[in-house]
Amino acid sequence: MTARGSRTGRKRAAGCALALCLLLPACGGPSGPGSSGTAERDIRRTLDRRAAAVVGHDESGYLSVVDPRAKGLRTAQRAEFHNLAALPLSSWQYRVDEVRQAGATATAQVELRYRISGYDSAPVAARRTLKLVRRDGRWYLDDDSPATGTGQQLWQQGPVRIARGKHSLVLGVGESGGLLRQVAAVADRAVPAVDKAWHRKWAGRVVVLVPSSLDAMGALLGSPAATYRGIAAVTTGEAGGSGAAPADRVIVNPEAYAQLGQLGRQVVISHETTHVATRTATSAATPLWLSEGFADWVAYRGTGSSPRETAPELQRAVRSGSLPATLPTDADFAFSDSADRLARAYEGGWLACRLIAEHWGEQKLTDFYRAVGAHGQRDGAVEEAMNDVLGTDPDAFTARWREYLRAQLG
Repeated sequence: MTARGSRTGRKRAAGCALALCLLLPACGGPSGPGSSGTAERDIRRTLDRRAAAVVGHDESGYLSVVDPRAKGLRTAQRAEFHNLAALPLSSWQYRVDEVRQAGATATAQVELRYRISGYDSAPVAARRTLKLVRRDGRWYLDDDSPATGTGQQLWQQGPVRIARGKHSLVLGVGESGGLLRQVAAVADRAVPAVDKAWHRKWAGRVVVLVPSSLDAMGALLGSPAATYRGIAAVTTGEAGGSGAAPADRVIVNPEAYAQLGQLGRQVVISHETTHVATRTATSAATPLWLSEGFADWVAYRGTGSSPRETAPELQRAVRSGSLPATLPTDADFAFSDSADRLARAYEGGWLACRLIAEHWGEQKLTDFYRAVGAHGQRDGAVEEAMNDVLGTDPDAFTARWREYLRAQLG
């Protein structure tokens, strides 16, 4: 997950078929202790009916798999079905990872995968914990909740409203249509800006979620809301050099976003859109100074913002004689750390990427980014990419970066 601090539709294809696919574990899949092969098969069928009802907009079918005795759950599931109505879904899939049965009850660990038509080239994946009960020979849903350590889905927070842009789709709950359209306009400017800076093919579109509050944002991310206080937006998605990486979502903190001016909002959304574009070229080998610094470099590129305007915390450190000895570490980017340290980390990463773009050229910067990510593991990645692409080494680069800070901020 990536984030940026608060400082700073395509038409739906006509006749697009709705795809339904129940994903089965390879070779029968892992069956947990106490599970029954028959129960697991029947539970898959229950989820198959649920998936078919979602893509078929079939409310009665959606509710038919819910325990008829669980009145409260049925009411909640009916509301959730209507909350989903606005989403142009092209697929809704379940993969059953594990089933644990205890008599007439069972707990299933599943992965929900869905795509929004015209925007997702790969599915969004969400792990869910389902509880089921068997009545009259059939398995019914008795509870549906996020798996441990994961978050809610937007439609579980209320009716979803949509604003469509040329390159963006903005989904909101509890927010005005005017705000959603404004976010879509910002995202529509971000996408072509990223295209000009990132010299590699990507989807060229972005999906933005705007929850109703900071607390709602935390619920979507499965983390305490306080973690994101002052953070205007984050991007979700798995990093990895595979074209099959799950779809990203940019999630806006409406409270922090509202405090930003026009430039700040553009920088935040452009920064997060850069993460969407670079996702498949980002891996465990990519240090945060590079991934966050590159996203800021793209976001500020062409704005005319000077280092003194954009890096005030680092400027204070430089002028007070506290010039950083090393490039920012991953730990420096911790949200829970001090705001000043976090700001200096972002500013230092941005200036490192700005230095590469100015001294070696913009193409070399993107080549360097891709070379680091392609390494696959952290050890040796930056060293090899600096040698191969920039013709330097980390010590020499760090020394040049420190001199650059003095020159730009002193």
